[in-house]
Amino acid sequence: MTRIAEDLKALMLVPGVAGHEARIRAAIRERLELQTWTDTLGNLCATLPGEGPPVMLFTHMDQLGLIVRKVEEGGLIRVHRLGGVPERALPAQEVVICTKDGDLPGIVGMKSHHATQPDEKYRVLPAAELYIDAGFSSKAEAEAAGVAIGTPVAYRPHAVELAGGRIAGTSVDDRAGCAVLLDVARELAEREDGPPVHIVFATQEEFNLRGALVAAQALKPAIAIQVDLLMATDTPDMADLGDMRLGGGPGISLYSFHGRGTLNGVLPHPALVDLFEKSAKAEGLPLQRSAQVGVLTDNSYVQLVGEGVAAIDVGFPMRYSHGPREMVQVSDLQDLSRLILAALSRIGPDFRTERD
Repeated sequence: MTRIAEDLKALMLVPGVAGHEARIRAAIRERLELQTWTDTLGNLCATLPGEGPPVMLFTHMDQLGLIVRKVEEGGLIRVHRLGGVPERALPAQEVVICTKDGDLPGIVGMKSHHATQPDEKYRVLPAAELYIDAGFSSKAEAEAAGVAIGTPVAYRPHAVELAGGRIAGTSVDDRAGCAVLLDVARELAEREDGPPVHIVFATQEEFNLRGALVAAQALKPAIAIQVDLLMATDTPDMADLGDMRLGGGPGISLYSFHGRGTLNGVLPHPALVDLFEKSAKAEGLPLQRSAQVGVLTDNSYVQLVGEGVAAIDVGFPMRYSHGPREMVQVSDLQDLSRLILAALSRIGPDFRTERD
């Protein structure tokens, strides 16, 4: 198993819901092997000196989840969504309630099939109607175990190796990006030249893109390269939405637009598109292209810092985004690491970021 695969599987098993990233931050710091610091929002940062326009190379370490809003008298637990959790995927899922004293197992309740009426069969229950059953028989028992309003809840951590070098499980978004950045950081630590690179593992991306913006305001990069998933479209339900497949190599986003409440997105800087296309060609690497509605990344805000930042989203194809079991192919992550290193090596002191 490659180092990227090892890191990915290990990080997938560490809960780190948005705003509660302490454990995943510690796990990444232990593997990073560089001098690091954190800021008030909990971003984990490391800087590799160099010459040329400063680059912020970043990904997010948090995951989506739930948060306790009420403990009922009978011991059942009510929650809000924390991030874009698909409500249709929640009933009967296993979860962990991340208390200060440790993780408690639980399941999201589901009405018994034998009592389900015909008009209920195809209804998706909103999160407000769902509850977690952790086995408690009273509110006092749940609270004594550490469950309180504001306690984060995550899908039960899981990672499994599948055929074809694929890995499935929880929080591939974006522990896969973290594994890639760890690999890139190890290589950059041995380099002899290149631009200054600020490596950032950002917080609260799943909660409206909070952490990376603060990091960018402090670091003032000229270039922002963000690593995240690119929606794979190689399953029947996604086939009409693009041409991005597992095993097809890394990719770049040419267009992203959320379009659901947050009217924001990224149109990448032309110089960076050219950089990654030429780097892929020079290295003999495949390069997939993505243009998606419904997607929002940290670069949506990072690109607006100061007088503007040249920004691009690069990433790996991933299936089943935001579900309790996401899927990625390890070879895509390995090639993405190679691509990023190749692109960084081509950013010299004379690299121009003017739009023209």
